Amino acid sequence: MQYLINIRGKLVDLRKPRVMGILNATPDSFYEGSRVQTEHEIARRTNQIIDEGGWAIDVGAYSTRPGAADVTEAEETDRLRQALAIVRREQPEAIVSVDTFRPAVARMAIEEFGADIINDVSGGNAQGAFGGEEASLGEGDNEMFRVVARAHIPYIYMSRAKDIETMLLDFAQKTQLLHALGQKDIILDPGFGFGKSLDDNYRILASLQELQAAGHPLLVGLSRKSMIWRLLGSTPDDALNGTTVLNTIALQRGANILRVHDVRQAADAITLCGRIEGLKI
Repeated sequence: MQYLINIRGKLVDLRKPRVMGILNATPDSFYEGSRVQTEHEIARRTNQIIDEGGWAIDVGAYSTRPGAADVTEAEETDRLRQALAIVRREQPEAIVSVDTFRPAVARMAIEEFGADIINDVSGGNAQGAFGGEEASLGEGDNEMFRVVARAHIPYIYMSRAKDIETMLLDFAQKTQLLHALGQKDIILDPGFGFGKSLDDNYRILASLQELQAAGHPLLVGLSRKSMIWRLLGSTPDDALNGTTVLNTIALQRGANILRVHDVRQAADAITLCGRIEGLKI
């Protein structure tokens, strides 16, 4: 399906899938290899994402892994200011996504650093309820929706629903609300690993193509998550091969954006899957 989103006044066609590289300006994200905090580390990671074929850089400063320490809004803001300044310095033309659930933090990133996309893993819940369906299936306060709608930039909405049918209903309700507020570009994320059991995650992946009925591009974030390494009896450090396998399956089922730690491997998967699709008769 053809999906066009507006980035800085230019239409981006997501028929060819894209890679979003993760930059975690945190000390405690679940995958240790993704954590960057010093100026040198942030600069190196920024350039690595672009050099390896990344389309966008997703910058986050609040770890949502189970058991992670709470981070105040002020601390998240300070971390993001440092990281975004370096990202913009190193790669001024890069598409920058900001991973936050706080409307005030999103507003700062947009106004001070020209954030191109807001990636909200809370389902629009400014209290940061990451663990269950109530976060996305409740009404919430909608302030994040208003922030992105006023800014006219793409918004990534993540659902906590545990099955495809409920997720489609959630997507329909929230996209209707977003459209009513004037939001144009919406990217949907099925929220692998958020409020879902191991079997929930794999059932959703198996039926991922059904989410195309929602009519919006799909972002898939499977990278090194516990649904991979717990099933294989390993660790996040050993989950690259499993990540590539599941990313490939996601591409075959309609994923438009892969959010990953390992950019080159995801870009290779897109190239190879694209070759197969291009040769189908």
